[in-house]
Amino acid sequence: MLEILLASTALQSAPVTQNDTAPEEERIVITGHIIEGLDLLAGASVVEGEEITRTIETQVGDMLTSLPGVSATSFTPGASRPILRGFSGERVRVLNDGIGSIDVANTSADHAVTIDPLTAERIEVLRGPAVLIFGGQAIGGAVNVIDRRIPRTDTNEPFHFDGLAQYRTADDGTALGGAVDVEVVEDLYVHLDGNWSRGEDVEVGGYVLSDELRAEALEEAAEEFEEGNLEEAAEFAELAELRDVLPNSAFEQWSAAAGIGYVGEDIEIGASYSIFDTDYGVPTRPGAHHAHEGEEGAEEEEEGEEMVSIGMRQERFDARARFYVQGFFESATLRFATADYTHTEFEGDEVGTVFDSSGFEGRLEMKQADRDGLHGAFGIQYYEREFDAVGAEAFLRDNETATFSVFGIEEYQPGALGIEGAARFDFTSQESDFLGIERDYSTFSGAIGANYEVASDMTLGANLSYTERAPSAEELFSEGPHIATQAFEVGDPDLEVESSVGGELFARYEGENVAARATLWANWFDDFIYQQDTGLEEDELPLFLYQQQGADFWGIELEASAPLWRDGLWSVEGDVVADYIRATLEDGSPVPRIPPFRIGTGLTLSRDTLSLRGEVEYVGEQDRTAAFETATDDFTMVNASLSWKPLGKDNETTLILQANNIFDVTARRHASFTKDFVPLAGRDIRLTARFSL
Repeated sequence: MLEILLASTALQSAPVTQNDTAPEEERIVITGHIIEGLDLLAGASVVEGEEITRTIETQVGDMLTSLPGVSATSFTPGASRPILRGFSGERVRVLNDGIGSIDVANTSADHAVTIDPLTAERIEVLRGPAVLIFGGQAIGGAVNVIDRRIPRTDTNEPFHFDGLAQYRTADDGTALGGAVDVEVVEDLYVHLDGNWSRGEDVEVGGYVLSDELRAEALEEAAEEFEEGNLEEAAEFAELAELRDVLPNSAFEQWSAAAGIGYVGEDIEIGASYSIFDTDYGVPTRPGAHHAHEGEEGAEEEEEGEEMVSIGMRQERFDARARFYVQGFFESATLRFATADYTHTEFEGDEVGTVFDSSGFEGRLEMKQADRDGLHGAFGIQYYEREFDAVGAEAFLRDNETATFSVFGIEEYQPGALGIEGAARFDFTSQESDFLGIERDYSTFSGAIGANYEVASDMTLGANLSYTERAPSAEELFSEGPHIATQAFEVGDPDLEVESSVGGELFARYEGENVAARATLWANWFDDFIYQQDTGLEEDELPLFLYQQQGADFWGIELEASAPLWRDGLWSVEGDVVADYIRATLEDGSPVPRIPPFRIGTGLTLSRDTLSLRGEVEYVGEQDRTAAFETATDDFTMVNASLSWKPLGKDNETTLILQANNIFDVTARRHASFTKDFVPLAGRDIRLTARFSL
């Protein structure tokens, strides 16, 4: 098996050096099953070890935003999905060891991802054409969270304990987690873990509302004052002056799991059962209100003053088996998971809408033995989901989704020139019993790439892909008010298959001391599906429609690191990361919620078990906006951290003291639906301890 040696992150860790003599601790292997060792993954990044500890957050999306091409939805501290290259929702797959999260996080930005970051051993961010093997829903890329809930490695330890404790000042928050692995008999391991985190309403760096919303609130206050409505005028004025703390942003989250695994020479087999449970507040859009059906059918207007919160729970069963064989194939891997999911949207103490979902996803992968530089894999995949929502704001009613897929990937690299190819067929059925509508789609995706080692430390490459994606149930069947997003959302049952042609040019330099990578990418869409704010209202909520037209995306990603100074035991390393995305619809208007230009630099002073790091990240303004979309100002974030490994640099036990957003700036993610009234956290001092015994 070839190994891909990739940068872990440019803002937080220097890219590693690729050479045959690299020490084992620097060798990072992408474990997305059949994609192991394939150079099609030109844009892959890995976060693990100390970086996991330093970047730990409530939701996985917020942990990855310093990587090139990565942002987050940041809907609320309790719900945030990753955004890759400007893509989110149905174009980014969030995986747990190669299998989807099997939740409804893709249904809406206010829904949390049911993967607890406290369990993560490693997080892989995969971009580029090769991720099409995960389906058309991975056009933007995939985030693969690896944990040890199914033991998969012979640790040669009869007992191992990992623990984490953290305190945060911005939300007066705490996190506690622990995991135990025990070898009960030879090669048979049992895993147990439990994790809990909580936070109060988060402190922010200034006004809660954006300048535009503050101006609207002050205007409303003046109008109410002129009309003699002094109480209403005072409420609007108070809203405009709201600052320092984001109301209704508190959360509490816990997870637990038990797993068992046998790790033999010819077979690995295991299973786990887990629970994920979270309750979090959803900040309300100022001025939002909606109508309810009264008991006798009459509409009653309600001012939306009740706090909205979400209570969510998922119970999940995972299984994995790998068999090593002799012949054309060297191994077969079966991986599947089932999950039952429920979440309830509350208005104060009253139940608003209840979402129920049950799903299954399974993959069988046959890995081909290497024959004179030719290797690859073939597989099948099946996914199904039954979904229902009951309540006054059930914007998406009962529906079923089923997809069967066949895929294959090959690489041939006998020398300096390597050629890769991949193909996938998906057969998808979408059915809404409530609407009496059924849609069937057959889609094809394919990719071809080449890389050439112009020198031992320099590789150039190009990839070309064609991807088709079937519309999701949310895009087809939504129709109704959604309490958490304060929007009236309407789908289109006549949406067609979304297709795109994608291309990448990349260069990687991985010398003895300096590592750098540059990627130029583009995607050209036919029938791009997006959610558009129409500027109209339905039930006194802004009306959002799913629409379709052509779109062009392109972007640049850069990262580099190098040692700047060494003096005996002390050393200083510097790194930089930058990215830019531009996306335009066929009618010439910008695609909504595209992250702006960003550049970040870091300096790390280290000696043996001590490491002092400073980071500066500049995020530009985004005034290239869609209709009815507001602009965001630029901001500069300054962070610092001090880490110490008291048991030696080879032990994962780490103490980290860090200060994020040191200058308490007001920052807003442009990709967020709630950016105008949900700023990022202000100054945050954290103390984190990770134990490994």
